[in-house]
Amino acid sequence: MGEGTRAEPPPRVPAFEARGLEKIYRMGEVDVPALRGVDLELFDREVVVILGPSGSGKSTLLNILGGLDVPTGGRVRYREHDLVGASPADLTRYRREHVGFVFQFYNLVPSLTARENVALASEISPRAMAPEEALRLVGLEHRMDHFPAQLSGGEQQRVAIARAVAKRPDVLLCDEPTGSLDATTGRIVLGVLEAVNRELGTTVVVITHNAAIGDMADRVVHVGDGRIARITQHASRRPAAEISW
Repeated sequence: MGEGTRAEPPPRVPAFEARGLEKIYRMGEVDVPALRGVDLELFDREVVVILGPSGSGKSTLLNILGGLDVPTGGRVRYREHDLVGASPADLTRYRREHVGFVFQFYNLVPSLTARENVALASEISPRAMAPEEALRLVGLEHRMDHFPAQLSGGEQQRVAIARAVAKRPDVLLCDEPTGSLDATTGRIVLGVLEAVNRELGTTVVVITHNAAIGDMADRVVHVGDGRIARITQHASRRPAAEISW
């Protein structure tokens, strides 16, 4: 190496790598394309917002990354896992061991307390944290023994996040997690996602139609008509508490 030159840092290895993803849904006699040749990489410990209007393909993309759906064409890998060639049993194992999901609607069991709802997930993972620890992470240590009907919408969503992270997933996939919340409560929920990323090192992917949420991300993936229009890289993230919409 010549004097005064610097070694280039090694290239980052993506945790997820998708190439040429296509998804076509059959609606009666009509083929409806949801994804049209999507290429995407996701890296460890980053926060990514996938931004696009309803029908743009972002939920389909999230479902394929999470092993809930398979593409019609293309390939997608999570580390050594080929998600396209995987059997249903392999995909179930992948979801159980590596992925946490948070949806717009909380899907809590109404007859179980917050602690018991979180325990449902922690019981299926060999490396799970205690439900109490997960609920402390989302700031609900004082509401552990309350039932969903006794909690606000934002508190219920935080229980859902605690349930998703209790098994210590490598990646947390969030589908419109603030979609049914007001802005003040939504910022609290986004702050919880920040804490999960910061304290557990979890890769967090949020899909939304709300452009303001993109400010909290390392990268924003803009999706439209089943394609990635562009990817915006941020030099720094804006704290969720400072986001307004």
